[in-house]
Amino acid sequence: MEQMYLPEVEQHEGGGPWAEAIRQMRGAGLPVPQIMHLFAFKPDRTEHLAHFTQGVMRGSSPLSAGQRELIAAFTSRRNACPF
Repeated sequence: MEQMYLPEVEQHEGGGPWAEAIRQMRGAGLPVPQIMHLFAFKPDRTEHLAHFTQGVMRGSSPLSAGQRELIAAFTSRRNACPF
């Protein structure tokens, strides 16, 4: 995966559950999605965003969770985003 535009964010130890997930992914030799570095960089400022995203993707809706994931994947692809 390409380096971020903000290498100091990617190299920051970080905190919260995202930092632990990053350590586990690195330990397993897996690529780490760049968004996780942002969440680990300032966990107190990104926790609400994570809760919001889960609510949008998993909360009650006329669309199934799978349909919402498909829409998100399609949108990411159209935006040339790797997630």
